[in-house]
Amino acid sequence: MVAVFGQAAIEAVAPAAGERILDVGCGAGASSLALTARVGAGGQVLGVDISEPLIGRARALAPQDMPVRFQVADASSVELPEGAFDILFSRFGVMFFDNPTGAFAHLRRALRPGGRVVFVCWRDVAENDWVRLPMDAIKAIVPPTASPGPETPGPFSFADPGRVARILTAAGFTHIAIAPFDASVPFGEGGTRDAALDDAVKMALEVGPLSRALADQPDGIRVRASAAVRAVFADLPGERSVMIGGAAWIVMARNPGS
Repeated sequence: MVAVFGQAAIEAVAPAAGERILDVGCGAGASSLALTARVGAGGQVLGVDISEPLIGRARALAPQDMPVRFQVADASSVELPEGAFDILFSRFGVMFFDNPTGAFAHLRRALRPGGRVVFVCWRDVAENDWVRLPMDAIKAIVPPTASPGPETPGPFSFADPGRVARILTAAGFTHIAIAPFDASVPFGEGGTRDAALDDAVKMALEVGPLSRALADQPDGIRVRASAAVRAVFADLPGERSVMIGGAAWIVMARNPGS
């Protein structure tokens, strides 16, 4: 679903052969492997994530001869060698820091002078149809719940580009550039249109704010909500997946050095 966003960030930062990259919130390693392909045998990629199962999956997927390794760690506090990396990269992995300024200041020390930062983060919920459409569909079925504050750690905590710029500036970065990037992304998959719709509804019920809104609801409400979400998804294009709009920021910055 999010591969296109990660690829856009990779193209923006343009890793060169031989560069060393830290991939924050690497998940199951897809972004780390894509970065490794760019830096080649002379480069190095370290992927870190707090999820042990995801890091286990990443290690299993990584070819033995690739210069990539994975570590279960909290990027905001893990001990990293000073000035060891040319690029700090993240695909939707930096919006969850409890203290984002402190986390980025910590990570900046691991970048060489002049090192680059690039990460992708979601824009506002209202601009992301993969969240907005399902939530709108259940408004008449499920009582509204209080939304988290705009700066509460979570998927959309970096929606305000002004806040992102302030965090990076306070952490010591310069040359900050924030650009919008929109893409139609595959949500769910299946061998037929009906199977793809069923899988898209299943995914919506398991991931994100819709899953939290329905977590404590009785079966009858969940059935009605599922039907409403499926009806909304049925109006979207796609044969083997539901193609739905995603809106992100691609953020770039530099470490000025000491």
